[in-house]
Amino acid sequence: MMDILEIRKYLPHRYPLLLIDRVVELEEGERILAYKNISINEEVFQGHFPHFPVFPGVMLVEAMAQACGVLGFKTMNKTPDDGSVYLFAGIDNVRFKRQVVPGDQVYIEAKIVSEKRGIWKFECKATVEGQLVTAANIMCADRKVS
Repeated sequence: MMDILEIRKYLPHRYPLLLIDRVVELEEGERILAYKNISINEEVFQGHFPHFPVFPGVMLVEAMAQACGVLGFKTMNKTPDDGSVYLFAGIDNVRFKRQVVPGDQVYIEAKIVSEKRGIWKFECKATVEGQLVTAANIMCADRKVS
């Protein structure tokens, strides 16, 4: 279990782009389960869309990538303070199955598929109340920050 204070040690993101609220399960080298609470107070709802608030799909994908980042950093026993950054390197097979709206709690699961020379591949899915919202295969790259 990781609260927001610990998550901030493993992700360089801050408001308004920190999209993981809590990690509820983490098996280093295997998988992570985290969640994001969606509130009408999210800044993005001022423009997406004022009369029909829908959380943007691109931000769901970013939340999945952030969960991958936490899993990768924990697995490598590193943090951004160690001079490392975990970059979004690619995405395949993305599907959006259901809209995410204020009041939803989005559960994000990422599983490590492979790692080779600092390039990590993950199988990810996001659900709300057990219904699939988004699925994707995400690639991230661990790189040194100069």
